Amino acid sequence: MRTIVSQEAIQEKVQKLGRRISSDYRDKNPVLVTILKGGVIFLADLIRHISIPVQLDFMALSSYGGSTESSGVVRILQDLSTNISGRHVIVIEDIVDTGLTLNYILENLKTRHPASLKVCALLDKRRRHRLSIAVDYLGFVIPDVFVVGYGLDLGEHHRNIPYVVAVDGGEEEVAELNGGDWSSHYGSSESTTRGT
Repeated sequence: MRTIVSQEAIQEKVQKLGRRISSDYRDKNPVLVTILKGGVIFLADLIRHISIPVQLDFMALSSYGGSTESSGVVRILQDLSTNISGRHVIVIEDIVDTGLTLNYILENLKTRHPASLKVCALLDKRRRHRLSIAVDYLGFVIPDVFVVGYGLDLGEHHRNIPYVVAVDGGEEEVAELNGGDWSSHYGSSESTTRGT
């Protein structure tokens, strides 16, 4: 296991993204659409650094199930409660992997006729993209490894790790993660390298 993006690097980048969104959307009252569950941690930190009025809404989707690979089949589990017609919308994503899920979301939201539609993602695995996806506000490009922490999970565990860690040790590491306390496996992010 290795740290991909440190807690400090995440917080620094989230502040910058918040300032950019505040500047770009002044007087536009954007709707931030967050994909549950992973995007919630990113959203909570991001909105603390956005200095303009925003509205929040949520979608819940499934494309991974219990696997570490996206199935490519997307199901909407919870839809928006806000009418986004004529509104400026920013989709807040924790990670862009193959791009299939995000593309599905964007195509779905376009049918609702927003005034504009942008993407803000903390992490982007560009090498895995199967589709061309524009990320307008990006935190970090990361390598093609499965990651947990900062909202990202493995079997609904490890979302509360305050930084992003690669799970690249195969089945033994996955088994260890699913039965253990994250702090005993990862230590403090202060002793790890900064993100890219």
